[in-house]
Amino acid sequence: MGRVGVLLLNLGGPDKLEDVRPFLYNLFSDPEIIRLPFPWLQKPLAWLISSLRAETSQNNYREIGGGSPLRQITEEQAIALENCLREQGCDTRVYIGMRYWHPFTEEAIECIQRDRLDKLVILPLYPQFSISTSGSSFRLLERIWDEDPSLQQIDYTVVSSWYDRPGYLRAMADSIAQELDRLPNPDRAHIFFSAHGVPQSYVDEAGDPYQEEIEACTKAIIQTLDRPNDYTLAYQSRVGPVEWLQPYTEDAIVELAEKGVDTLVVVPISFVSEHIETLQEIDMEYREVAEEAGIHNFHRVPALNTHPVFIEDLADLTLESLNSPSVKFDSIIHPPKKTKFYPPERWEWGLTLSAEMWNGRLAMLGFLALMAELLTGYGPLHMVGILSN
Repeated sequence: MGRVGVLLLNLGGPDKLEDVRPFLYNLFSDPEIIRLPFPWLQKPLAWLISSLRAETSQNNYREIGGGSPLRQITEEQAIALENCLREQGCDTRVYIGMRYWHPFTEEAIECIQRDRLDKLVILPLYPQFSISTSGSSFRLLERIWDEDPSLQQIDYTVVSSWYDRPGYLRAMADSIAQELDRLPNPDRAHIFFSAHGVPQSYVDEAGDPYQEEIEACTKAIIQTLDRPNDYTLAYQSRVGPVEWLQPYTEDAIVELAEKGVDTLVVVPISFVSEHIETLQEIDMEYREVAEEAGIHNFHRVPALNTHPVFIEDLADLTLESLNSPSVKFDSIIHPPKKTKFYPPERWEWGLTLSAEMWNGRLAMLGFLALMAELLTGYGPLHMVGILSN
């Protein structure tokens, strides 16, 4: 096969507290994270949000040791995948490309060019596809490829999603079973899947398949687990005043408590690595919500990290991708039934989903402007007060 590589894609995270604000700026500068009617607003809004959220986010990272473990865990996954592929007779170099912090995707591409690869598998570490995760990275890579003719010599293939892989499902079921079996009454525990949310408009308006894939993945894990436990799927990490996928994790926990559930086993369904949203948001914030609601038996299934069955399945997926027809960026980003990436194609007048989406975005801008004015003491409302005196 010649020189073969695998590019693992992930979100990235701040290594230390000083990195938090620039990391947030990079995150919110991405139009696939916050979609605005006017692209020139993107960077000013990203600056505003990162400034307003920096202190709170730094406190959250301080609670888990002062930085994100995501880079270290992803590096461990890369090494484990390299070793597994070599054991199967495929001498492969695995690269890491983070979207919003080091090592950035652009840095990984420089290494790939330096190593003069012949074949490359582009593998996101997101089991389910969303335009805001894998899609954002694919859009970036497509642009890099278009701008650099030398990359077009590499025979690459893209893995869109892999939430229904048998090995991944077995690894998830095995991790859940291990946590259940630590309990005195494992069959009575309620299995609670918590997935990262996305705005509802991404699904309704942009055609994002994320919710469909999350729901299918949850059902497949439960079937693989083959236990009698009841289960719930909810969505965490919403930001801003617009509607996100529901039910929200915090609301679903309270509702289960009201129904008499006293033991939760929480499964981070859309995460394969420990990071801020598992270690702080689930383990601390949602644990507190559960305890205040009356659920005192709160248990969390670890993220897969380097679970051997999971790594073996990634290796199998890599080999299958190398031996199958190549999948290119345009077939994912521009499919026949088009998922609408940013920017939108046209404005729709009337009482439409498009109008509702834009109203929500404008409401978010107004809310953020109001918060900035309250915090800084500067803005249009204060100017009105000055002029009226």
